[in-house]
Amino acid sequence: MSRTPALAAVVAAALALGGCAGFQPLYGEAAVVKNLAAIQVNAPSGRTGYLIRQHLDDAFAKDHSAAPAYTMDLRLGEARYPRGVRIDNVATRYEYILTASYALRATATGAVAKQGAVRVELTYDSADQPYASISAQQDAQDRAAEEAARRIEQELAVWLANGAQVARR
Repeated sequence: MSRTPALAAVVAAALALGGCAGFQPLYGEAAVVKNLAAIQVNAPSGRTGYLIRQHLDDAFAKDHSAAPAYTMDLRLGEARYPRGVRIDNVATRYEYILTASYALRATATGAVAKQGAVRVELTYDSADQPYASISAQQDAQDRAAEEAARRIEQELAVWLANGAQVARR
């Protein structure tokens, strides 16, 4: 039994993976993690504002003992549209849209370092029971806030990993 085809396959796989020599994970740089942890999030009042701030603090691994290097101001927009309307004109599903706009400012100068916006769209079922319907809506708010926080974290991590410079006033 010849091992030449198997050996050739192993060598080919090794050569293919060798092309990834310049790959570096996004969180491979300590500066990215350190800068994310130094962001103070200012979210609007309300349930969704509270949820997204908590998810961002978790995603950034917020260091509460250190002085913030950046301040993030958030603006939220929420919309809810009925979908799947029954014959008696009662919605059985809703579409929930959360838009989170942010401005990241350097704490030392107050200059805007980065700004952006993310939009999250999701749907949820609406039950006939009032408590179940409220619970489904609140769950949708939480899921949307979590996803918006994840997207903001990714945008900022890429920005920081690419050697972001703080804008000067």
